[in-house]
Amino acid sequence: MPVTELEHLPHAAADADADTLALVLAHTILSGQWASGDIFPRELDLCRHFDASRNRIRNALATLSSCGLIERTAGRGTIVRDIADWHLLDPNMSLWLAGLDTPHPQLVHEVFAFRLAAEPYVSELAALAATAQDLAKIESAFNGMCETADDPEQRNAHIDYDIAFHEAIYSAGHNLVWRQMGLLLRPSIVALIQRSHHRVDRLDDSLERHRRVLEAIRMRQPAAAREATEHVLARTAADLELSGRPTALRPGPLTPL
Repeated sequence: MPVTELEHLPHAAADADADTLALVLAHTILSGQWASGDIFPRELDLCRHFDASRNRIRNALATLSSCGLIERTAGRGTIVRDIADWHLLDPNMSLWLAGLDTPHPQLVHEVFAFRLAAEPYVSELAALAATAQDLAKIESAFNGMCETADDPEQRNAHIDYDIAFHEAIYSAGHNLVWRQMGLLLRPSIVALIQRSHHRVDRLDDSLERHRRVLEAIRMRQPAAAREATEHVLARTAADLELSGRPTALRPGPLTPL
């Protein structure tokens, strides 16, 4: 989208406050409508587009700036910052990412890289520390995944159970730092899971990979839990058509237990 055109920028209610305007504008950046280094629309143009006061627009832009999405410089105007400068752990970013349908492609890669680095280790912790209550939560989420897998009308419910499955594993590790990281990045992880699920028709292979994670944690086998989690992420990488993933992560088929 040319940076000088606003016709594709969503509108907001005439009485929208600065937070709502910030949400609309943040979504355009987080979805990749503007690239790093692009000149962002001028305050006056945004005032006209949203039929909003200059004060509200300035407050909205200030919020985007505080989250690292844009940089405002006298004489240069406003530019979109590089994704490496985005403050993904900022509470505002969590709010914006939670309602994002099509995240920036590079953001998808970065969130997957986090999951690849963190979740195999978190599963190891869970295999060592999970309580009976933890196991019950993981199993309940997995059973929900199974019950909703074959019904296209329950795809959103299936995604919710998938998210609950991974959240339960973060919790079962009983490590405060990892659990907090999982909570902070939950909206980003949700967006990744939603995106991968919408690209596949059948979920049999995914269910089998998740079942192996559950069984490894239940049997107190940390090495097996790590490997099983890597296989889950390999499936995710394949569904998202991510390039550059480790060659050891192959999407299938699985070897027999």
